[in-house]
Amino acid sequence: MTGLLAAATSAADKRLAFRTGLTSGRIQRIPGAFNPLVAKLIQEIGFEGVYVSGAVLSADLGLPDIGLTTLTEVAGRGQQIARVTDLPVLIDADTGFGELMSAARTVTILEDAGIAAVHLEDQVNPKRCGHLDGKAVVPTEDMVRRLRAAVSARRDPNLVICARTDAAGIEGIDAAIERAKAYGDAGADLIFTEALHTVADFEKFRAAVATPLLANMTEFGKSDLIQAATLEKIGYNAVIYPVTTLRLAMFAAEVGLREIYSAGTQSALLNRMQHRSRLYELLQYERYNEFDSDIFDFAPGRNQ
Repeated sequence: MTGLLAAATSAADKRLAFRTGLTSGRIQRIPGAFNPLVAKLIQEIGFEGVYVSGAVLSADLGLPDIGLTTLTEVAGRGQQIARVTDLPVLIDADTGFGELMSAARTVTILEDAGIAAVHLEDQVNPKRCGHLDGKAVVPTEDMVRRLRAAVSARRDPNLVICARTDAAGIEGIDAAIERAKAYGDAGADLIFTEALHTVADFEKFRAAVATPLLANMTEFGKSDLIQAATLEKIGYNAVIYPVTTLRLAMFAAEVGLREIYSAGTQSALLNRMQHRSRLYELLQYERYNEFDSDIFDFAPGRNQ
Protein backbone atom coordinates (compact mmCIF):
# COMPACT_ATOMS: atom_id res chain seq x y z
CA MET A 1 0.00 0.00 0.00
CA THR A 2 3.03 2.29 0.21
CA GLY A 3 2.32 5.39 -1.85
CA LEU A 4 -1.26 4.49 -2.70
CA LEU A 5 -3.69 6.02 -0.22
CA ALA A 6 -1.12 8.58 0.83
CA ALA A 7 2.38 9.66 -0.13
CA ALA A 8 5.22 7.40 0.92
CA THR A 9 7.39 10.35 1.95
CA SER A 10 6.84 11.89 5.37
CA ALA A 11 6.08 15.58 5.82
CA ALA A 12 9.38 16.00 7.68
CA ASP A 13 11.34 14.49 4.79
CA LYS A 14 9.51 16.68 2.28
CA ARG A 15 10.38 19.78 4.29
CA LEU A 16 14.01 18.74 4.43
CA ALA A 17 14.00 18.11 0.67
CA PHE A 18 12.62 21.58 -0.04
CA ARG A 19 15.08 23.31 2.28
CA THR A 20 17.95 21.33 0.76
CA GLY A 21 16.75 22.09 -2.75
CA LEU A 22 16.91 25.82 -2.11
CA THR A 23 20.67 25.58 -1.56
CA SER A 24 21.38 22.97 -4.23
CA GLY A 25 22.33 25.42 -6.98
CA ARG A 26 19.46 24.05 -9.09
CA ILE A 27 16.28 26.06 -9.39
CA GLN A 28 13.27 24.39 -7.81
CA ARG A 29 10.43 24.37 -10.37
CA ILE A 30 7.05 24.45 -8.64
CA PRO A 31 3.88 24.39 -10.76
CA GLY A 32 0.54 25.08 -9.15
CA ALA A 33 -1.93 22.23 -8.60
CA PHE A 34 -5.63 23.07 -8.49
CA ASN A 35 -6.45 19.63 -7.13
CA PRO A 36 -4.63 16.53 -5.83
CA LEU A 37 -4.75 14.73 -9.18
CA VAL A 38 -2.77 17.54 -10.81
CA ALA A 39 -0.22 17.25 -7.99
CA LYS A 40 0.26 13.58 -8.88
CA LEU A 41 0.87 14.59 -12.50
CA ILE A 42 3.38 17.26 -11.46
CA GLN A 43 5.31 14.62 -9.53
CA GLU A 44 5.19 12.06 -12.34
CA ILE A 45 6.58 14.54 -14.86
CA GLY A 46 9.54 15.29 -12.62
CA PHE A 47 9.16 18.75 -11.08
CA GLU A 48 10.72 19.58 -7.70
CA GLY A 49 7.64 20.80 -5.86
CA VAL A 50 3.94 21.60 -5.93
CA TYR A 51 2.39 25.02 -5.30
CA VAL A 52 -1.04 25.74 -3.84
CA SER A 53 -2.09 29.21 -4.98
CA GLY A 54 -4.51 31.37 -3.04
CA ALA A 55 -5.73 32.89 -6.30
CA VAL A 56 -6.43 29.42 -7.71
CA LEU A 57 -8.24 28.27 -4.58
CA SER A 58 -10.36 31.44 -4.64
CA ALA A 59 -11.18 30.92 -8.32
CA ASP A 60 -11.98 27.26 -7.71
CA LEU A 61 -14.57 28.43 -5.15
CA GLY A 62 -15.96 30.97 -7.63
CA LEU A 63 -14.47 33.92 -5.75
CA PRO A 64 -12.03 36.73 -6.66
CA ASP A 65 -8.60 36.77 -5.04
CA ILE A 66 -9.32 39.48 -2.47
CA GLY A 67 -8.83 37.65 0.80
CA LEU A 68 -12.25 35.96 1.03
CA THR A 69 -10.99 32.43 1.61
CA THR A 70 -10.53 31.12 5.14
CA LEU A 71 -7.68 29.32 6.86
CA THR A 72 -9.87 26.22 7.09
CA GLU A 73 -10.44 26.18 3.33
CA VAL A 74 -6.77 26.75 2.52
CA ALA A 75 -5.52 24.19 5.02
CA GLY A 76 -8.05 21.63 3.81
CA ARG A 77 -7.01 21.95 0.19
CA GLY A 78 -3.34 22.01 1.16
CA GLN A 79 -3.71 18.79 3.13
CA GLN A 80 -5.56 17.08 0.27
CA ILE A 81 -2.74 17.95 -2.11
CA ALA A 82 0.18 17.30 0.25
CA ARG A 83 -1.05 13.85 1.23
CA VAL A 84 -0.99 12.46 -2.34
CA THR A 85 2.46 13.63 -3.42
CA ASP A 86 6.01 12.86 -2.36
CA LEU A 87 6.99 16.37 -3.46
CA PRO A 88 7.21 19.27 -1.01
CA VAL A 89 4.21 21.59 -1.13
CA LEU A 90 4.52 25.38 -0.92
CA ILE A 91 1.26 27.06 0.04
CA ASP A 92 -0.04 30.62 -0.20
CA ALA A 93 -1.22 31.79 3.23
CA ASP A 94 -2.05 35.33 2.10
CA THR A 95 -1.49 37.74 5.01
CA GLY A 96 -1.80 35.04 7.67
CA PHE A 97 -5.59 35.24 8.08
CA GLY A 98 -5.53 37.87 10.78
CA GLU A 99 -3.18 39.58 13.18
CA LEU A 100 0.00 38.20 14.74
CA MET A 101 -1.56 35.41 16.78
CA SER A 102 -3.60 34.32 13.77
CA ALA A 103 -0.48 34.26 11.59
CA ALA A 104 1.21 32.06 14.17
CA ARG A 105 -1.80 29.74 14.32
CA THR A 106 -1.86 29.61 10.51
CA VAL A 107 1.68 28.21 10.51
CA THR A 108 0.81 25.49 13.04
CA ILE A 109 -2.33 24.46 11.14
CA LEU A 110 -0.50 24.29 7.82
CA GLU A 111 2.38 22.41 9.39
CA ASP A 112 -0.14 19.87 10.73
CA ALA A 113 -1.54 19.61 7.18
CA GLY A 114 1.80 18.30 5.91
CA ILE A 115 2.91 21.47 4.14
CA ALA A 116 6.63 21.99 3.49
CA ALA A 117 6.68 25.76 3.00
CA VAL A 118 4.35 28.67 3.74
CA HIS A 119 4.44 32.15 2.28
CA LEU A 120 3.05 35.22 3.97
CA GLU A 121 2.78 38.60 2.27
CA ASP A 122 3.11 42.22 3.33
CA GLN A 123 -0.14 43.48 1.87
CA VAL A 124 -2.81 45.05 4.02
CA ASN A 125 -6.03 43.15 4.61
CA PRO A 126 -8.05 42.52 2.49
CA LYS A 127 -5.31 41.65 0.01
CA ARG A 128 -5.46 41.85 -3.79
CA CYS A 129 -3.99 39.71 -6.53
CA GLY A 130 -0.29 40.55 -6.75
CA HIS A 131 -0.42 41.54 -10.42
CA LEU A 132 -3.33 43.97 -10.03
CA ASP A 133 -3.05 47.65 -9.28
CA GLY A 134 -4.55 49.27 -6.20
CA LYS A 135 -2.58 47.25 -3.65
CA ALA A 136 -1.28 48.60 -0.37
CA VAL A 137 1.44 47.23 1.89
CA VAL A 138 1.76 47.37 5.65
CA PRO A 139 4.72 49.17 7.23
CA THR A 140 7.90 47.10 7.21
CA GLU A 141 7.83 46.79 11.01
CA ASP A 142 4.37 45.23 10.91
CA MET A 143 5.48 42.59 8.40
CA VAL A 144 8.60 41.90 10.45
CA ARG A 145 6.39 41.19 13.45
CA ARG A 146 4.15 38.97 11.27
CA LEU A 147 7.18 36.96 10.19
CA ARG A 148 8.59 36.67 13.69
CA ALA A 149 5.25 35.33 14.87
CA ALA A 150 5.24 32.79 12.03
CA VAL A 151 8.83 31.68 12.64
CA SER A 152 8.25 31.31 16.38
CA ALA A 153 5.17 29.13 15.80
CA ARG A 154 6.76 26.40 13.67
CA ARG A 155 7.74 23.22 15.44
CA ASP A 156 9.68 21.62 12.61
CA PRO A 157 12.71 23.87 12.00
CA ASN A 158 12.79 22.67 8.38
CA LEU A 159 9.37 24.18 7.62
CA VAL A 160 10.30 26.98 5.22
CA ILE A 161 8.84 30.41 5.98
CA CYS A 162 8.71 32.49 2.83
CA ALA A 163 8.10 36.24 2.90
CA ARG A 164 6.38 37.77 -0.09
CA THR A 165 6.71 41.48 -0.73
CA ASP A 166 4.40 43.41 -3.03
CA ALA A 167 6.31 46.65 -2.49
CA ALA A 168 8.08 46.76 -5.87
CA GLY A 169 4.95 47.88 -7.71
CA ILE A 170 4.00 50.38 -5.01
CA GLU A 171 7.18 51.82 -3.51
CA GLY A 172 9.72 50.77 -6.16
CA ILE A 173 12.35 48.03 -6.41
CA ASP A 174 14.81 49.72 -4.05
CA ALA A 175 12.20 49.86 -1.30
CA ALA A 176 11.27 46.23 -1.97
CA ILE A 177 14.93 45.26 -1.62
CA GLU A 178 15.17 46.99 1.75
CA ARG A 179 12.03 45.17 2.87
CA ALA A 180 13.47 41.85 1.68
CA LYS A 181 16.61 42.42 3.74
CA ALA A 182 14.52 43.21 6.82
CA TYR A 183 12.38 40.12 6.24
CA GLY A 184 15.46 37.94 5.96
CA ASP A 185 16.77 39.39 9.21
CA ALA A 186 13.39 38.57 10.81
CA GLY A 187 13.89 34.89 9.99
CA ALA A 188 12.37 34.41 6.53
CA ASP A 189 14.07 31.50 4.75
CA LEU A 190 12.94 32.55 1.27
CA ILE A 191 11.88 35.86 -0.30
CA PHE A 192 9.12 36.02 -2.92
CA THR A 193 9.38 39.24 -4.92
CA GLU A 194 6.04 39.89 -6.60
CA ALA A 195 5.47 41.65 -9.92
CA LEU A 196 9.01 42.37 -11.05
CA HIS A 197 9.04 43.14 -14.77
CA THR A 198 12.27 42.27 -16.57
CA VAL A 199 15.36 40.10 -16.32
CA ALA A 200 17.22 43.21 -15.18
CA ASP A 201 14.78 43.63 -12.27
CA PHE A 202 15.34 40.05 -11.18
CA GLU A 203 19.12 40.49 -11.51
CA LYS A 204 19.03 43.65 -9.41
CA PHE A 205 17.11 41.92 -6.65
CA ARG A 206 19.43 38.92 -6.67
CA ALA A 207 22.54 41.09 -6.47
CA ALA A 208 21.20 42.97 -3.44
CA VAL A 209 19.60 40.23 -1.30
CA ALA A 210 21.46 37.34 0.33
CA THR A 211 18.38 35.27 1.24
CA PRO A 212 17.17 32.59 -1.23
CA LEU A 213 14.75 34.06 -3.77
CA LEU A 214 11.57 32.82 -5.46
CA ALA A 215 10.29 34.09 -8.81
CA ASN A 216 6.66 34.13 -9.88
CA MET A 217 6.17 33.29 -13.56
CA THR A 218 2.44 33.84 -13.82
CA GLU A 219 0.81 34.48 -17.19
CA PHE A 220 -0.86 37.73 -18.25
CA GLY A 221 0.75 39.66 -15.37
CA LYS A 222 3.46 42.26 -15.00
CA SER A 223 6.48 39.95 -15.21
CA ASP A 224 8.14 38.81 -18.42
CA LEU A 225 7.92 35.02 -18.74
CA ILE A 226 11.56 34.14 -18.14
CA GLN A 227 12.90 30.64 -18.72
CA ALA A 228 13.77 28.61 -15.64
CA ALA A 229 17.34 28.17 -16.88
CA THR A 230 17.76 31.94 -17.08
CA LEU A 231 16.39 32.43 -13.57
CA GLU A 232 18.75 29.71 -12.35
CA LYS A 233 21.69 31.45 -14.03
CA ILE A 234 20.72 34.73 -12.36
CA GLY A 235 20.78 32.87 -9.06
CA TYR A 236 17.13 32.40 -8.21
CA ASN A 237 16.43 29.40 -6.03
CA ALA A 238 12.80 28.62 -6.90
CA VAL A 239 10.13 29.51 -9.44
CA ILE A 240 6.37 29.04 -9.27
CA TYR A 241 3.84 28.72 -12.09
CA PRO A 242 0.80 29.36 -9.90
CA VAL A 243 -2.23 29.47 -12.19
CA THR A 244 -0.96 27.73 -15.33
CA THR A 245 -2.70 24.38 -14.86
CA LEU A 246 -6.01 26.00 -13.97
CA ARG A 247 -5.85 28.29 -17.01
CA LEU A 248 -5.08 25.36 -19.29
CA ALA A 249 -7.88 23.26 -17.82
CA MET A 250 -10.48 26.03 -17.85
CA PHE A 251 -9.68 26.96 -21.47
CA ALA A 252 -10.11 23.33 -22.52
CA ALA A 253 -13.28 22.94 -20.46
CA GLU A 254 -14.85 26.04 -21.98
CA VAL A 255 -14.00 24.95 -25.53
CA GLY A 256 -15.45 21.51 -24.87
CA LEU A 257 -18.64 22.73 -23.24
CA ARG A 258 -19.28 25.14 -26.10
CA GLU A 259 -18.78 22.27 -28.57
CA ILE A 260 -21.32 20.11 -26.72
CA TYR A 261 -23.74 23.04 -26.53
CA SER A 262 -23.55 23.77 -30.26
CA ALA A 263 -23.03 20.28 -31.69
CA GLY A 264 -25.03 18.24 -29.20
CA THR A 265 -22.20 15.73 -28.73
CA GLN A 266 -18.61 15.58 -27.54
CA SER A 267 -17.54 13.15 -30.28
CA ALA A 268 -15.32 15.72 -32.03
CA LEU A 269 -13.42 16.31 -28.79
CA LEU A 270 -12.23 12.79 -28.04
CA ASN A 271 -8.71 13.33 -29.39
CA ARG A 272 -8.33 16.32 -27.04
CA MET A 273 -9.27 14.41 -23.88
CA GLN A 274 -7.19 12.44 -21.42
CA HIS A 275 -8.07 8.81 -22.14
CA ARG A 276 -9.64 6.64 -19.47
CA SER A 277 -6.60 4.36 -19.51
CA ARG A 278 -4.25 7.31 -18.86
CA LEU A 279 -6.36 8.46 -15.92
CA TYR A 280 -6.30 4.94 -14.50
CA GLU A 281 -2.52 4.85 -14.94
CA LEU A 282 -2.11 8.14 -13.06
CA LEU A 283 -4.37 6.88 -10.27
CA GLN A 284 -2.52 3.53 -10.14
CA TYR A 285 -5.73 1.52 -10.39
CA GLU A 286 -3.81 -1.68 -11.04
CA ARG A 287 -2.00 -1.46 -7.72
CA TYR A 288 -5.26 -0.93 -5.86
CA ASN A 289 -6.68 -3.94 -7.63
CA GLU A 290 -3.68 -6.02 -6.58
CA PHE A 291 -4.13 -4.89 -2.97
CA ASP A 292 -7.70 -6.03 -2.64
CA SER A 293 -9.46 -7.58 -5.59
CA ASP A 294 -12.58 -8.11 -3.50
CA ILE A 295 -13.05 -4.39 -2.99
CA PHE A 296 -11.63 -3.14 -6.27
CA ASP A 297 -13.00 -5.81 -8.60
CA PHE A 298 -12.71 -4.39 -12.08
CA ALA A 299 -10.52 -4.46 -15.17
CA PRO A 300 -9.04 -1.10 -16.24
CA GLY A 301 -10.43 -0.16 -19.61
CA ARG A 302 -13.87 -1.65 -19.03
CA ASN A 303 -16.63 0.84 -19.79
CA GLN A 304 -18.15 2.06 -16.51
